[in-house]
Formats: sequence, C-alpha cells, structure tokens
Amino acid sequence: MSDFAAFKQAFKGDLLTPEHPEYEKALERWAANSQRRAAIVAFVKDTDDISLALKYAREHNLPVAVKGGGHNPAGSSSVEGGLVIDQSKYRSAARIDAKKLAYIGGGALWEAVDKAAIAHGLATTGGTVNHTGVGGLTLGGGYGFLAGEHGLVIDNLVQATVVTADGKVHVASTTENPDLFWAIRGGGSNFGVVAEFVLKLHPQRRTVFAGLLIYPASALDQLMPLIVEKYKKGLKAKETFLQVITRGPDQSPCVVFVVFWNGSEEEGRAHYKPFLDLNPIVNTCGEIPFERLNSLQNDKVPHGKNYYLKPIYQPGPDVDIAKKISQRIVELTSAHSDVIEEISFIYEFWPLDKICSVPQGETAFQRIRRLSGVTHIIFKENTEEHLKITRMIAKELIDITHTMKGNLPEDQNTGYANYNSDQISSLATNEVMPTSKSEALFGDNLKRLAELKRKYDPEMVFSKWFSISPAVAA
Repeated sequence: MSDFAAFKQAFKGDLLTPEHPEYEKALERWAANSQRRAAIVAFVKDTDDISLALKYAREHNLPVAVKGGGHNPAGSSSVEGGLVIDQSKYRSAARIDAKKLAYIGGGALWEAVDKAAIAHGLATTGGTVNHTGVGGLTLGGGYGFLAGEHGLVIDNLVQATVVTADGKVHVASTTENPDLFWAIRGGGSNFGVVAEFVLKLHPQRRTVFAGLLIYPASALDQLMPLIVEKYKKGLKAKETFLQVITRGPDQSPCVVFVVFWNGSEEEGRAHYKPFLDLNPIVNTCGEIPFERLNSLQNDKVPHGKNYYLKPIYQPGPDVDIAKKISQRIVELTSAHSDVIEEISFIYEFWPLDKICSVPQGETAFQRIRRLSGVTHIIFKENTEEHLKITRMIAKELIDITHTMKGNLPEDQNTGYANYNSDQISSLATNEVMPTSKSEALFGDNLKRLAELKRKYDPEMVFSKWFSISPAVAA
C-alpha cells in the first residue's frame, strides 16, 4: 500500500486531488487571485484528521496552508503544490452553552455565530462582513461592530483547541498552555491549526440601528469637520461607523458611511443627527435585526473577484487627506479603466477605549490608538501586469496618508494585519511574508513570539501569515 493510500485509509474526512470532480471547487476562495493549485485538499473531520494531515505533509515535504473561511486576501489559506487543511466542510458549526459560551469549529463563518448567539439574546465581537471566517479574523486580532463594548475578538477568546506542527493536540487558555494562548491572540496562524474556538458571549438586544448613508464627494467639506470633532472627543462605546471614499455605480465620486448604533432607531437617529441633517442622497438606516448587521456590506465584497488590500494606521481623520484621496481615486480609475474595476479607501472608526484598556503585551496583538484605514481595490484580471498596476495605485493612495503630520514611518506602519495583501507575488509558489513586516507588526512582542515559535513550530510548517522565524537556541 502506498503512503497516500495508507493516509487515505486512516483519514476520516475527504482527500481531494486534482483528478477529483470537486477539486476545482475546493480551491475557490473569497479573492480569486488568492487561489492556488494544491496537491491535496484535506477536508478534516476532527483533530485526528488534522494530525494525520500534518504528519503526511511533513513526511513528504509538502508546504501547508490552513483554510477556515478562505477570506485572507494574501492567499494564506491556499498553497501551490502543497496540502490544504480545510475545516470548512465538517467543522463549521457554532454551539451555545448555558454559560454564555460559544463553541465554534475552526471552519465556521461569522454568520453562523451571529445567528446562533442572537437566538439566545447574545452576541460577541465578530467583524463587519459575515462571510468572513472566524479563525483568521480571531487569530489576527479581530475588530468588529461590537468592539467598543466588548473589545477585540481575542479579548473574548477564553479557550482554543490547537493542533501544533508535531500533530499534538493542546487546549490553550489562561490556565492551560498559557504561552500558546498568548501567542495565538494576535500571532496569526503561526503556531498551529485551531480546531475549536471558545468565545464568551454578552447580552445583546435583538434589533439595532444601522444602515448606509451616501453623499456626493463634494460633501466632504461639511462631513469631515463633524468626523474630526467626533474622533477628537472619542467615539461612544455603542457606535461604530465606516467611511468609504469611492465612486458610485454612475462613476460619480461619493462617500459612503456604514453606521451602527447598538440601540433603538430613535437613539440612533439622535446620535447621528448631524450626519442625517446633511441630507444624504441615499439613506437606508433603520432598526434592523442584529444578525443582519454583519451582512450590510456583503454585496460589495462578493466571492470570486480579484482583490488587493493595503492597510494603514493614521493619526486621525483629515479633510485635506480625504479630498486628495477622493480626487486621485477618480483620476486613477479613469486612467486604468482597462485594469481596475473599483477603488475604495475605507476608514474604520472603532471606539478604542475598551480595546486599548488591555495592557500592551498581555496578548501578542499590539494595541494601537490610531485610525485604521485600508485601500481596497478590485482588479479585472489575475495577471502579474494587472497586479503590478493595482499595487502601484494602492501605494500612491497610501502615500497620500503618509503626508499627514504625526504619521508613523512607512516601514513601521503595517496597518491592521488581516487586511494585508502584500507578499512576494500572488502567482509565486514560495509565499513567506518578509520578516521585516513581522518585526513592524509585532514590535516588542516578536522576541517572545520567536521563542514560542521554536517551541511549537521550529521547522516553520506554518509560515503563511506574517511569518515568525524561530529563535536561535542559546
């Protein structure tokens, strides 16, 4: 019996190779340009399957990728010629217990968590798009609409089941394997396959105020002073809003706000009255079921497009920066209409007090009291030439933000890591994130992360997301 035949016989889930009729579908990802042609896609059923897959990959020198929701724009859930450990088929459920804890499979999407939890009148922080996977968002930190009240996703993580590169299964929490628990809270997928997440839930009203407000770009002169003043005072814990500078369906420059208030419509309208008084050309705001909140942007970020994201941290909102970005988006989309489908620059206004109340160093994730921004581009063809132009456009827009006084130096400003599309090449087979980016992202935490990498993954089996090199033994 061949090694693969023995592997297949012992494996409980499904092993797909290129000749399998469902192989092509198994390669699909949110971003079409992040798809790679794996040698094997292993749909795992349990931790035994995960261990078997890791053992087989190591014995045959196959690079490994781990797929939960498949939403990473840099392609960290895919691997050319390697083995994908895919949890989406058999490990995607969310179960709520009597202690207000959610037990979530490593392949679950946030939609499953939102719906399961609110059925009990509960919720937790969980991103802003519900077809995102729980795993990637959590391991990278995890912002979300409820972060102002409950902190990041990792601040609500109470336990995880982790299969490390040697195939061993670890329960990680503050009392069991606390070093591993520290590392996975912001250290990404560098330390193993998380088979299950346990998140604490919080009482949540069944309806909230949310929706879209759209203004012509000419309204930036009236909007930005409101935003600057709001940011200086500090956002309320119950609010979050996203500002999207882009072009509308008719190609007119516009500004879109995705607004949220964790309360009634009456409260929400009172809170956002200064924005509503500026007479948006589109207003979809109202009181909606909570579980719809994370779906408000779904139709703007569908599966199967070519996406490129480049994030930035900025000292705060600035009217001149916003106007320059708006103007350049119009010029760049017109100049490169053969390459570019859509350009957006998104600012995420999170209430930061709760997030930054966690002491620096308590988790691997660095708490940064700055405004999160990201260039979000959809390009037409998955080719090196289209990607080159897309990267050039993204860099130009990000460079505009670097002209703002008080911004971090470019080599120190990674932005929110989960949004980072930068890698060697979207078409290359060797896609290890440059170490310098990891140094900027993890800062003072990198030394401890490197020591834990030596303990849990000295051969760098997991290296698809801001890779961490193992510390050299003393």
